[in-house]
Amino acid sequence: FGCLYAGAIAVPAYPPNPMRLDRTLPRLQRIVSDAQPRVALTTEPILAMTSFVFTQAPDLAALQWLPSDTIAAGAENGWVEPDVGTDTLAFLQYTSGSTQAPRGVMLTHGNLMHNFTLASQAFGLARNEIGVIWLPPYHDMGLIGGILQPVYIGATCVLFSPLSFLQRPFRWLDAVSRYKATVSGGPNFAYDLSARKVTPDQLSGLDFSHWRVAFNGAEPVRKDTMDRFAEAFAPCGFQPQAFYPCYGLAEATLIVSGGSQSDLPVVFAVEKGTLEQNRPVEVAEDDPDAQLLVGCGKTLGEQTVLIVDPDSLIPRPDGEVGEIWVKGPSIAQGYWNNDEETARTFGAYLADGSDGPFLRTGDLGLLRDGELFVTGRIKDLIIIDGLNHYPQDIEYTVENLHPAMRPGCSAAFSVPVDGNERLVVAAEVRKQYKPLTADADTSKGMWLDAEDLKKKIRRAITENHDLRTYDIVLLKAGTIPKTSSGKIQRHTTRAAYLAETLEIWDA
Repeated sequence: FGCLYAGAIAVPAYPPNPMRLDRTLPRLQRIVSDAQPRVALTTEPILAMTSFVFTQAPDLAALQWLPSDTIAAGAENGWVEPDVGTDTLAFLQYTSGSTQAPRGVMLTHGNLMHNFTLASQAFGLARNEIGVIWLPPYHDMGLIGGILQPVYIGATCVLFSPLSFLQRPFRWLDAVSRYKATVSGGPNFAYDLSARKVTPDQLSGLDFSHWRVAFNGAEPVRKDTMDRFAEAFAPCGFQPQAFYPCYGLAEATLIVSGGSQSDLPVVFAVEKGTLEQNRPVEVAEDDPDAQLLVGCGKTLGEQTVLIVDPDSLIPRPDGEVGEIWVKGPSIAQGYWNNDEETARTFGAYLADGSDGPFLRTGDLGLLRDGELFVTGRIKDLIIIDGLNHYPQDIEYTVENLHPAMRPGCSAAFSVPVDGNERLVVAAEVRKQYKPLTADADTSKGMWLDAEDLKKKIRRAITENHDLRTYDIVLLKAGTIPKTSSGKIQRHTTRAAYLAETLEIWDA
């Protein structure tokens, strides 16, 4: 807030984690190298905890480090109101880096004000709202939705650390109940984790009767996850109508589309295999070959969403899959110090030049009666023998095959083998399981035959996706590459696989 008041360009970033320097330090260094900041605002405890990395990172040591909690009272007396308008840059929102290096999205004060208005109208927000947010403040959903949005409407928001949630998901549920939150949410995995981890004793003390907006975004929304969560917490007063699937991205400030505040989420059942052909065929929800897509609502406000063929740049008909293009006042100004990528991503026009410029999101999806269904990422799409396969669907099959597999901790990708692309799956195994060896004492602990598990994975992928798997890599828990916001980095995992640097569970 000090940066906004000063007219300075803020760059929200996560401090390096001493326990995971190999992952967190390079990301911070890339951001510093790209943004070229002069001052690093932090707090005294964080500075004391992270200053030891300065010997490894002279680029960080060269910054002027300013602990904001040690600034003397009265320093604000020298404040001069800056000349700030709607076109003034507010901050750089660095992307999660799930498919490539993080890039600084340039957001203006006007972008923020427009998106605040969209979210307020979509969620039906008022000053008496109470929010509970555990999402990281260096991520668009946590920063804009969890910190700035409540200030915009004058509401109350309870914040706590993402690490606290991951260590014990019940803390989120308890906070929603204890503070009588009306608005809270997170990615799909948060609902899945909560439904799986909650105990009967914990359920008995929860009250969700006041929770009216349970937003779900930032990754594919799954109907079975919503069903499990709604069933698990129905005794606590949770209403399925509270689920609010939505779609957004940093390049569009935050929210692009959202559902209804009073209706159940829209579900589109398609025949398995037809989605990958970009022309899904509708079937009944209870059809054994049905694949269920959850809608992310309709386009909000004065924005425009088109589904476009990413190669021909021609709009796709209603119901067909293509790249999601967005236009409107919430679209950012581009990427910081990257004119080439800015032109490629933010300056798209249809093939006939009739409309534009649009933001090319890189996401795949379809529109059906105005409802947006997001199906995946173009760069994550696996193409084998000329057929498209969505990695998240393969990962879902693997993660639900055996209790030893960790949900949200696998990556499916392709590698070249003898001139052809072949499927590889890397998946984490829970800590309590040990690889079965000839001298294992099976009367103690939980043992697992690695080769038998791999055979089951191969069989499941063949049966569900009609794919042959070239290789399956079982990983130690907590080692698969992820972004700072918890998204799987499939490209980084692929690179580590090719470099043979993944941490193998059964090695």
